[in-house]
Amino acid sequence: MDAPRWKRIVRRLVARKPLDAILQESERSAMRRVLGRLDLVAMGIGAIIGTGIFVLTGVAAAENAGPAVIVSFLIAGLVAGLSALSYAELASMVPISGSAYTYTYATMGEFLAWVIGWDLILEYLVGASTVAVGWSAYVVSFFKDAFGVTFTKKTTQAPVLWDSKELAFRVNHGAYINIPAMFVALAVTALLVLGMRQTSWVNKTVVVIKITVILLFIFGACRFVDRSNYHPFVPPREGSAYGARGVFKGTQRVFFSYIGADCISTAAQEARDPQRDLPWGICGSLAICTVLYVGVATVLCGIAPYRDLGVASPLTHALEMHAHTRWLRILVEIGAICGLTSVILVLLMGQPRILYVMARDGMFPRVFGRLHRRFRTPWVPTVLAGVVCAVLAGILPVDILGDMTSIGTLLAFVLVNIGVVIMRFTHPDAPRGFSVPGGPFVVPALGGAIALVVLVLSDAPTIYRLFIWLAVGIVVYALFGYRRSRLGNPEKWSPEDIAYFDGVPLAAPGDEATIKETTAAAAHSEPGPTR
Repeated sequence: MDAPRWKRIVRRLVARKPLDAILQESERSAMRRVLGRLDLVAMGIGAIIGTGIFVLTGVAAAENAGPAVIVSFLIAGLVAGLSALSYAELASMVPISGSAYTYTYATMGEFLAWVIGWDLILEYLVGASTVAVGWSAYVVSFFKDAFGVTFTKKTTQAPVLWDSKELAFRVNHGAYINIPAMFVALAVTALLVLGMRQTSWVNKTVVVIKITVILLFIFGACRFVDRSNYHPFVPPREGSAYGARGVFKGTQRVFFSYIGADCISTAAQEARDPQRDLPWGICGSLAICTVLYVGVATVLCGIAPYRDLGVASPLTHALEMHAHTRWLRILVEIGAICGLTSVILVLLMGQPRILYVMARDGMFPRVFGRLHRRFRTPWVPTVLAGVVCAVLAGILPVDILGDMTSIGTLLAFVLVNIGVVIMRFTHPDAPRGFSVPGGPFVVPALGGAIALVVLVLSDAPTIYRLFIWLAVGIVVYALFGYRRSRLGNPEKWSPEDIAYFDGVPLAAPGDEATIKETTAAAAHSEPGPTR
């Protein structure tokens, strides 16, 4: 007798993608494996160091934590470090470009995989838009300082502002659209379509430039530090700002700065040795960046009153308060422009690759899973992501964009930490290029719990916007993903459908039938460990 309809639906929602099928897809990938260990570390630094230093440090100090934003960065670095260890283990086990989406699919089932995949789409799109807005502010500042050229507000700022104290939008009178922000998003998109080799070369170049500039700022500006600017270190609470809660809100805001681990894992199918090199890229880049973040935050809060730092280009704004800093301001602006470019590049690289993997699983129309015949890049989702990013960057302010990215990152971290624990029990003997130290519970439990606490302490409107986005995603899943999922509907997928994605067959003759049988069995079995 057939099971009741509701039981069949539940089985579908919790059906897990077999690890063997995921590994076969990775081995048959038609993407070009051109990234080595140094490329992956540079990619992580390229993604992590950007808006957190050049934009959000000042905003978080002025509106949330005061000088204690230094503590906010330390807490965020600790949480990100714990979660980075979990990412490193899963990335070494499941070397495919879906990142947290694929890890969740293999551990918690299709429905939660869709939820986190939909969340990651938000994280990367809004994250790239945030950085593009900051990039625009530094370009405007650079032309003013270096050449005495000023740009009109009409074409360099968003038409709306976000009042974090009143929790409401305000009209930005005289501003219509942020053209520089839109330009950089579209230019980076064009580069990404051309291929990963060119993208990696550009990324490594700008990473070297921005690290050099950050070190120049730390050592060049420390002579202007006034210790009185550190008092009170934790300002007394004012409404929803400052105090202990403000420190945690600052943590939530700057947490956006630590999404590089997720970005690195989206390049798994383009890494030459993903099992060995992905953990190095994830952990190495995070350690380097945390030290630089704390150094910049310490110097920045020491050279200017924290209430004056709530601007889109706080480093140059703080330097303007001191004489004979024009040369340093120009260098910082050059470093910021290069540095923020690399962040946009890595974020807009990651988002299309998640769409690509989801499309191959049947969660999105198959056109998103198609590789360019010449460049071997997922060009359709890349172009779509770039255009949407440009529109968002042109009309929305930096602070509300940053908040949405941070909360999306936190949700991904929670599920990845849970995924490590599940994998230790369902696949204890699976090869791991890296294992989380301390056993299967301590690090994932701490990382997941702290990320969840910071998420819960987020501003209510930010949480509401996330829930609205996820609700829209659930509707999309019900109307399309549930009906077209390759795992739940293997009978709808012919070998010709699979071969469409890369322009070449994904398997040798007969292999696709084997995968269909495996995934069909998983979809219709009782929930339980998948081996």
